[in-house]
Amino acid sequence: MYQILVTIHLFICVILIGLVVIQQGKGAEAGAAFGSGASQTVFGSQGSATFLTKSTAILATLFFLICLALTYLTVQANKKSTVLDLGTVPQQKSVVPVNPDVPSLPATQKPE
Repeated sequence: MYQILVTIHLFICVILIGLVVIQQGKGAEAGAAFGSGASQTVFGSQGSATFLTKSTAILATLFFLICLALTYLTVQANKKSTVLDLGTVPQQKSVVPVNPDVPSLPATQKPE
């Protein structure tokens, strides 16, 4: 499942890059607005969306959804159980002295 999503993701990336490069920018007619064409504005009115704009929006949405799905799958694959997941508290090991007459040192103290 993960490999299929990565393959689809890469395919969408390549197509999305191609669609963005093909499209004409909104400021492409800005030079005409500053001298030769009084009816055009700097960024112009957009009107209806073209096929390239709609397909770019759809592919961008798919790109983000697949990013989220891949992130979720990666987190689930690397999930480790914690103490809270197990529902029990691990027991501490007690140190039993070899000779009961000699007191044992705590783990944090070092002998001098």
